[in-house]
Amino acid sequence: MLHQPQQQQQQQQRERARRRCEGTAMGAIALDLRPGLGIGPFTLGMPICEAFAQIEQQPNIYDVVHVKYLDEEPLKLDIVISFPDHGFHLRFDPWSQRLRLIEIYNVKRLQMRYATSLIGGPSTLATFVAVYQLFGPTYPGIFDKERSIYNLLYPGLSFAFPIPAQYTACCNDGQAELPLEFPDGTTPVTCRVCIYDSSMGKKVGVGSLMDKAIVPPLPTGSLYMEEVQVKLGEELRFSIGGQHIPFGASPQDVWTELGRPCGIHQKQVDQMVIHSASDPRPRTTLCGDYFYNYFTRGLDILFDGQTHKIKKFVLHANYPGHPDFNSYMKCNFIIHSSDFAGSFLDESSSKHCITASTKWDQVKEILGDCGRAAIQTQGSTNNPFGSTFVYGYQNVAFEVMKNGYIGTVTLFQSS
Repeated sequence: MLHQPQQQQQQQQRERARRRCEGTAMGAIALDLRPGLGIGPFTLGMPICEAFAQIEQQPNIYDVVHVKYLDEEPLKLDIVISFPDHGFHLRFDPWSQRLRLIEIYNVKRLQMRYATSLIGGPSTLATFVAVYQLFGPTYPGIFDKERSIYNLLYPGLSFAFPIPAQYTACCNDGQAELPLEFPDGTTPVTCRVCIYDSSMGKKVGVGSLMDKAIVPPLPTGSLYMEEVQVKLGEELRFSIGGQHIPFGASPQDVWTELGRPCGIHQKQVDQMVIHSASDPRPRTTLCGDYFYNYFTRGLDILFDGQTHKIKKFVLHANYPGHPDFNSYMKCNFIIHSSDFAGSFLDESSSKHCITASTKWDQVKEILGDCGRAAIQTQGSTNNPFGSTFVYGYQNVAFEVMKNGYIGTVTLFQSS
């Protein structure tokens, strides 16, 4: 007889297969197209964790999801969420982790709804003439001679059309007559659609034009990616709200400054006690310490279970490939080295700062070598990306990923 977990797993697999079959039978999905804003539930500028939340809310539709990123240099290229069944990508700026571009690369797999009309999908060809009739007149587009692609541009929306070699002369120097029809009476079919923010007047299309898509500005007063200034051994300061959270603050102080935490949980075991020569407690001793989790700020706060005072802060960089990826929003921290005198503003512009983009070699240049690392596995069965390495200094410990980037930072007061 199968164990219950195995039965549940097989049932989930059957449900998954059934959903896939139903999705194939019904054809392409239809999503509302909002030029310059987004498509379906995905809005330009949204943080990547919000996109994942939308995906999790609709598992029947977004059944197959791929996440792509450059593991060795995660800040070099976009983080991409891809939907191969529906033929489109979500491209996120790697630093801010906000959606900068929606790219529909297989128009036959995704039907777009604009106003009361449909275009794309297996039944409605997105031809040049059909696009022009639906979206209206526009200026002549940009012809990419190397790729033989004609980009038709609207505010926040572009369509790419492949041009056969024998008709490239029709598109030279942007002199094509619109709507574009070839001498033989045919009209090209779009091969790619881009949705992007148009507030900066950028022209976005295929090839190098795709890089011109930028993340829209944050709404006024938004706390996303708020700079969190750190003075080692002393306090955190939040740049937009101006809150100060020092070591030794109480839960009431934190509630007053940061509001209600997203979660509270008990710390069951203090795994680092064994490394403290002054603490005789066995490693398995249950401790009464507890965390306040502020997932939307990329921050955990640890309180002493007896004194109810802050004893640690944990800051999360939210890199893909880290076990906690997508559990927290990115914390935009700036850590000031303890041997540098000056105000917060003076230090934030100095070379003595450590941020979420600082690599481990740079940290060592600032703080010096700290010796060997402790290895943190977080459970080999739960983490396919392998172990991370923890390096400790006075008042701070860095969890470093295999690519040399900082996964988390733990702040404390050295005794």
